[in-house]
Amino acid sequence: MKEKLISFSLNRSLMFALVALLAVGACKSKKKAVQPEPAPAPVERVEETPPPPAPQPSAEEVAAQKLESAFNSVAGASSTAMANQSIEQTLAMFSNQDTPVLIVIHEENGIKDYDEPTTIRKYLEYLKDTKKNLNYISDIRLDANGKVSELELRRK
Repeated sequence: MKEKLISFSLNRSLMFALVALLAVGACKSKKKAVQPEPAPAPVERVEETPPPPAPQPSAEEVAAQKLESAFNSVAGASSTAMANQSIEQTLAMFSNQDTPVLIVIHEENGIKDYDEPTTIRKYLEYLKDTKKNLNYISDIRLDANGKVSELELRRK
């Protein structure tokens, strides 16, 4: 009889657990029927566009940077031989050795006053002798071959 009692209470406990499980499950489904989950917000498709390329420097800007570097190397050369080598390399960037170099000494109301005009050869020799580069490039003109045809400098 003890076995029957244990079996009966075990069956009763299992039955109670099953009913409780169904009741909990039924409550959840009613809750879903009463309060439907909000639909997820539509996701906009954003096509990733590559960032715009960095603006490329113009031929004049590139030439001006190279010339500034060349002028500094001529002025800062440790020996006359090195300065002469730098001068020859720099002259290759110009249309000819007599390319005009204009140095602005004063400007007022858009009117420029220039120092005595010189040539690129003379200017590079001046840099070699003084060992100082006191000017910067304010205007540069290139010919059809990409070589410098006119150069305008200003005091730093």
